[in-house]
Amino acid sequence: MKETKTTFESIDAYIATFSPELQEKLQTIRAVIKESAPEATEKISYQMPTFDLHGNLVHFAAFKNHIGFYPTPNGIDEFEAELAQYPRSKGAVQFPHDRPLPLALISRIVQYRVARNSEKAQTKSPKRK
Repeated sequence: MKETKTTFESIDAYIATFSPELQEKLQTIRAVIKESAPEATEKISYQMPTFDLHGNLVHFAAFKNHIGFYPTPNGIDEFEAELAQYPRSKGAVQFPHDRPLPLALISRIVQYRVARNSEKAQTKSPKRK
């Protein structure tokens, strides 16, 4: 039997599936990202809330014991020392539910990603019409 996979049409729809406590944390991360990247657009990518600015900027997602934050490998590498206290991988970091979210750090990472994506977009040759 084939399992049906939940698909989300918006970040609001994604966040609405979680407990009120987790919804508050997810809305907080969303607000910090919006403030740090006001020109970015929201979308769902890989079934996760995603902000896009000249390509994927950052993703975030809720899990049983943590919130995953995905600022790509360069976002992790640039802030490696500050992220050392959190479980992480090449392109992701886990913020445990039992600890406060590092909102200032998230903001700085998003701003860094905005700068990298903007630089990358400027160096690409213009597309022909």
